[in-house]
Amino acid sequence: MEVFEVTHQTLNTKPLSKPLGVDTMLYILLIPSSVASVSAGLLLLQAMLAAWSKRRTAARSIDDGSSEDAVNREASQNKITGHIKRLGGAIIFTFRCARLFCCLLLLILFIYTTIGPSHISQQMNMSICATFAYATFLALLSVVVPPPLDTLACRHLATILVATWVVYAYRDIWPYATWIPAPADASEGWLLWIKLVLLSTAAIAIPGISPRKYAPLNAEEPLDPTPEQTASIFSLMFYFFMDGLVMKAWRTDHLPLEQFSPAADYDLAHNLIKRSYPHLDPFQTNSKRHLFWGLMKIFYKEYILLSLMIVSIVACTLASPIGINRLLLYIESGGTGTVVRPWVWVLWLFLAPTLRSCSFQWYIFTATRMRVRAEAMITSLIFDHSLRIRVKAESEHEGEDSARSSIAATPETTSVAEAQAEVESAEDVLDDDEETLRASSASGTSRSAVDKGKAKSSPEPEAEHSAVSAQDKLKNLVGKLNNLVTVDLDNITPAVDFLMLLELVPLQGAFSVWFLYSILSWSALVGLATMLVLSPIPGYIASHTQEIQKQKMAKTDARVQTATDTLNVFRMVKLFGWEPRAEEQLSQKRDEELKWAKKYKLLNLLVFLVSYVVPVTVMLTTFFTYTAIMKQALTASKVFPAMSAFELLADTLQRIWWNIPMIVQGKVSLERVGEFLHETELLDQFAMQRDGPADGTQQADSQSDVIGIRDSTFTWSDEDDKTRTHRRKFALRVIGELTFKRGSVNLIIGPTASGKTSLLMALLGEMHYMSTGLKSFVSLPRNGGVAYAAQESWVQNETIRDNILFGSPFDEERYNKVIEQCALKPDISLFDAGDKTEVGEKGITLSGGQKARLTLARAIYSSAQMLLLDDMLAALDVHTAKWIVDKCLKGDLVRGRTVILVTHNVGLAGKIADFVVAMSSDGRIAKQGSLVEVLESDPGLSQQMNEESKEVDQVEQAVDTVDLGALAKESTGGKLIVEEEIAVGHVGWSAMKIYLTALGGAHPGLFWLAFAGALFAGEIGTSSSTWFLGYWAQQYEMKAPSEVNVSFYIDIFAVMLFSTVATWGLAYVVWIFGNIRASRKIHHDLITSVLGSTLRWLDKTPVSRILVRCTQDINAVDGKVNSSLSSFLDVSATMSVRFAAVMLFSPLFIIPGSLVSAAGGFCGQMYMKAQLCVKREMSNAKAPVLGHFGATMTGLTSIRAYGAEKAMREESFRRINMYTRAAVPFYDLNRWICIRLDALGGFFVALLAAYLVYGKTSTTASGTGFSLAMAVSFSGLILWWIRTLNDVELSGNSLERIAQYLNIEHEPKPTQDGVPPAYWPASGDLRVEHLHARYSPDGPRVLHDISFEVKSGERIGIVGRTGSGKSSLTLALLRCIITEGTVFYDGIPTNSLNLDALRRNITIIPQVPELLSGTLRQNLDPFGEHDDAELHDALRAAGLYALQGQDVADDGRITLDTSIAGGGGNLSVGQRQILALARAIVRRSKFMILDEATSAIDYATDTVIQQSLRHKLGKDVTLLTVAHRLQTIMDADKIMVLDAGRIVEFDKPSVLLRKEKGLLRALVEESGDKAALYDMAEMASSST
Repeated sequence: MEVFEVTHQTLNTKPLSKPLGVDTMLYILLIPSSVASVSAGLLLLQAMLAAWSKRRTAARSIDDGSSEDAVNREASQNKITGHIKRLGGAIIFTFRCARLFCCLLLLILFIYTTIGPSHISQQMNMSICATFAYATFLALLSVVVPPPLDTLACRHLATILVATWVVYAYRDIWPYATWIPAPADASEGWLLWIKLVLLSTAAIAIPGISPRKYAPLNAEEPLDPTPEQTASIFSLMFYFFMDGLVMKAWRTDHLPLEQFSPAADYDLAHNLIKRSYPHLDPFQTNSKRHLFWGLMKIFYKEYILLSLMIVSIVACTLASPIGINRLLLYIESGGTGTVVRPWVWVLWLFLAPTLRSCSFQWYIFTATRMRVRAEAMITSLIFDHSLRIRVKAESEHEGEDSARSSIAATPETTSVAEAQAEVESAEDVLDDDEETLRASSASGTSRSAVDKGKAKSSPEPEAEHSAVSAQDKLKNLVGKLNNLVTVDLDNITPAVDFLMLLELVPLQGAFSVWFLYSILSWSALVGLATMLVLSPIPGYIASHTQEIQKQKMAKTDARVQTATDTLNVFRMVKLFGWEPRAEEQLSQKRDEELKWAKKYKLLNLLVFLVSYVVPVTVMLTTFFTYTAIMKQALTASKVFPAMSAFELLADTLQRIWWNIPMIVQGKVSLERVGEFLHETELLDQFAMQRDGPADGTQQADSQSDVIGIRDSTFTWSDEDDKTRTHRRKFALRVIGELTFKRGSVNLIIGPTASGKTSLLMALLGEMHYMSTGLKSFVSLPRNGGVAYAAQESWVQNETIRDNILFGSPFDEERYNKVIEQCALKPDISLFDAGDKTEVGEKGITLSGGQKARLTLARAIYSSAQMLLLDDMLAALDVHTAKWIVDKCLKGDLVRGRTVILVTHNVGLAGKIADFVVAMSSDGRIAKQGSLVEVLESDPGLSQQMNEESKEVDQVEQAVDTVDLGALAKESTGGKLIVEEEIAVGHVGWSAMKIYLTALGGAHPGLFWLAFAGALFAGEIGTSSSTWFLGYWAQQYEMKAPSEVNVSFYIDIFAVMLFSTVATWGLAYVVWIFGNIRASRKIHHDLITSVLGSTLRWLDKTPVSRILVRCTQDINAVDGKVNSSLSSFLDVSATMSVRFAAVMLFSPLFIIPGSLVSAAGGFCGQMYMKAQLCVKREMSNAKAPVLGHFGATMTGLTSIRAYGAEKAMREESFRRINMYTRAAVPFYDLNRWICIRLDALGGFFVALLAAYLVYGKTSTTASGTGFSLAMAVSFSGLILWWIRTLNDVELSGNSLERIAQYLNIEHEPKPTQDGVPPAYWPASGDLRVEHLHARYSPDGPRVLHDISFEVKSGERIGIVGRTGSGKSSLTLALLRCIITEGTVFYDGIPTNSLNLDALRRNITIIPQVPELLSGTLRQNLDPFGEHDDAELHDALRAAGLYALQGQDVADDGRITLDTSIAGGGGNLSVGQRQILALARAIVRRSKFMILDEATSAIDYATDTVIQQSLRHKLGKDVTLLTVAHRLQTIMDADKIMVLDAGRIVEFDKPSVLLRKEKGLLRALVEESGDKAALYDMAEMASSST
């Protein structure tokens, strides 16, 4: 808001009066009749066109029979009621009748005036009467004619009445604002005032307050109108239509989305698509023009309106200093030579900012509505086009940008309550609030799939064939697309404000210079030149911040990556006692980040201070030139308007620096979207649709019954595609004919990277097809439906049932069969909600095997006749895989359907195969035919099948298998794990207190004293310098210009200004150091709290949710919390000083000033209450849009295979509409508060001006000007105070979420007494006495009175059926659950030890070990404590080198530098166990716990692991093995048999086997290999 100052002097002289020209007053009466004449001609032409259009419509209606129906409907209802309804309803009809009545009265009055004596000529009176007769006729038409003629009549009538009102306002109202004695029509007396009241009612009041008629976008499908669509003009101007929402929110704690007004029909996604696709969709535009021109065609009407609003904004902005200048001139001159009365300029101080606010808010209203629509349009466009593209792997270089952009983004598994809440600023109303809602391509943590088939594989050069590279491929693609709809869309939408740069900047700059020149002559040009010279300095300094920002972001990325890696293996960190080291590592990363953050903040502060100094210097040089060189008097009427104009000019130049980067970013992002639309490779069917068929790409008839390929080559990319990389060299070649058997099970087998998946993709049309023969074809009939189960299982964030149904109707009998045959019953029984359990983003609540079976169930349940199954057995253990083969693939639901199954497990699936295709490693078909024929041609395959058959047989020996036919649990409720607490209402003081106390560190009082003292000193200095400027100007009222000591005053003024800058700088240096201190402390407290939590809390809390606290919310503490709080404190200090200054010079004004402040505060409270509700719902609505987009892109191949594109589009539209429903009121609420506070501020200033000018005060002229300057500043800050307070509220949500994680379940903290002796442990002795355990304080016991003793070096096997307490015992030994009793480890009770010391000296190897993303070296030695020689020895002892042998190529060998994917995704389960064993050997623990892997690992790997355990561990290492197969523990020293949490047997295996009713003996007797087990037990007994 501009700063003005006004001087005052007693008004004791009369101004000169200058009557307006009589001819002018007479001739303007011709304007209404001229407008009416033009209107009549246009109306006649428009009526003729409407009648012609109606006849054409009627003819079409007769042709389709709709005319008769319409007549019948019309006859069936009351004609008058129907007519009123068509006109818009009873209220609109009443207002139109009232206007008709006013026009009729006006006509009568003007006829009466014409008949009687008049001071106007008869011809002029007749023309006015004719005008009102025509207006009355139009008013009658608006009441009686049907649509659309009524609307036409209303528009013409409004134009004529407004023109007439302007003429009579100028003739008869404006003279009262001047010193002219009387209005032009004063001779009419009271009749004149009746005319003016009736004319104002008809021309202004009725059109302004009458509701608008709802015009549906589609007349055939009208929707319920929104308040905005029927709001009156005045309601739209002042946003009264938002009052209902504000009041609803005011009366409740939280307003749900369902209570918002529905989205208007013109904002619905399908209507936006109809509007935009003809200009944006490459399949409809048939050109590669820049998307900018398409968007301009769509929004050209909006941009015309924005352009007009900018003109109005500039005019009203400059009107305020002009008004101040004229008012002060009037005061200084005593009114001599003026025409306008002073009350006009006083009123102008209210009207100018109010009208500017109306224009500016309507500009923002239109711009934000364009943003929401453009967001929906571009999101839908990218979504639709993504359904056409070919999924292909990206090279590292291609995927680099995507990965970098999304590295710190919110994980897809983030709950919607975790969205970062931010709010718009006045000029840039769209902050990056989507950054916490992005569906990042980084996946959340989930249990890894057990992929037996990849047991011996290492990273393959052909990325498309391994599970890991397929995942990388999708990750790159999804990351790239997510960046388009998040990062790029965030850049595009703010760039709609480019008119601010192209129009507002030149207009405002030119008018500011003109105004300055008009009051300060050519000295203003000196100031302008100074500004142009100095303005690049802040930009130059700011350019250096970019490098610091890059370094800071790199350190942030490193910290986020470390936090992500740590939390992804959080359980391992707890079990290994690594919490202190993990905390130290994270703190180190944090310190490095904050070091650069401090540099960045200090440099930004320097930029701010220099940016403040530049306009100060410009003002000083201008005033110096005007007073010292030009020797002119610097009066109050020149000083304060000039200050305002200089601020406008500085704002204009700053806008250039603000807007150019924003527009450049928007242009680059728009070009990225355009490149995606025009350059991305499409599937062949879409490429032919767009470009026409290419040579040699003839497809077979889709209705053909043939399933197969003949003489064809398939690649993952078109040969002509310029983006093709070295990874695209693979080609699938089918020489001759390959025909699959219909109604049968077809197998596709072959080595890794041979093209098995590619063959399925070729059938589905996902690969680029090239014919190599005259009769080549590829055919997959889709008339019976196609179902596809991908190797990388794809699930939606829906319930288990919805994932299986996938849009199909529910058939209970079929559904239950699918559940049983796909072995999902026991899994569903584990969930409290049964099949109503939500699986989460990317199926986070499911294991890899569960997701594979869920994907299979979807395919089996569908009615598709073609089932394409891609290696879904690989993610299953042998027991489950055997069930799937026997119960599902042999079952009645598959019988008669064509199954094409890719598998490595020939031993299992081969028994049901009718036709087998064997692939060779070069992507060709090696053999096809029956299984016997294929096995005869490949001895190696026969050997593999024999080995796999042995593994199948071993499944019978498992001692804790799950009953796959168990009954499923009934559904109770389906929400994930624990509902996250969503705060309602305002941010609590306790959360904000965390930050406020952390700012001061150990000396909070000293910090706040220094900061607040310097801040208030700076604000007082600013106000004092303004007062001193008025004091300087006052000298020219008492002395001649030559007598004023210019150098004295300008020196003091300069010292005051620069001292203020230094004080401000000191305040913010203190604040920056406090902010760094708070950021470090809060991060440390959060990490310490999370790392010190219990495993029980971890089980209830998704890792993704913890990750958001440690990344997104911590980033908010560094940025948004800091900036919003500092802005709020700054604005609060400024308002306090300004208000005190006003009260100091105008003490009597404290009451109205306080009332205005209270009114502003009350409006602000209502706004913030509503805004918090709307913002939370907006965040909640945004996350599903991005989540559905990411999930759809991940499952692109599956969606296209099922033909579910339309369903995905409809779901996307539904979610976009929900987001629009929340986004529109979010922006409109900002308009609602802005217009009210701006009007309130203008009223405050005008009231003060009236008091100072007309009140009997003794205030001097400079004092009056100073008071007004402070009042204007104060009134403008009311809005910013509300905004910054709202920012604090919204950003404080991050503090609330962090505070929630500071008060969680914690394990006992380390103490000095808990540090063990240095020698401990010297042995692996273990003694357990009366151990009881439970998982929660109020939960049941899971272990009962466990007592046993193990000598150092003994190998103990632990067996028992599922639920017997094996895992609970291992957790109890590590004190991970609540225990009673005593455990002695090497003679010391474990409950007396610190947990980290205990767990560091016990190593547990879980069934599926967790691995860090990074190198193998980092996994074995995360904290760099061992040299490579030790690590090599550990790998050798663990058996890795023996497993790799000599037949593995060098590039396929696992070495210390081998990259390990997150969770070890690029390794088999067996390889992961070997690495976990090596890690245990490196740790040199005396006590190890092994949770043995199931038979999912291959035979060779299992043999190596068992040999390493028996022979490579130290003789003093005690080993407890939780066994899943008897043969791995029958040679143990002792075996412990658990049942229902109790030890039922514990002795040597040979002893236990001699017990006739012993449980171990019963288990052995049930085994199919009992003889071998007895032999192993005897050999173990004899060896001891």
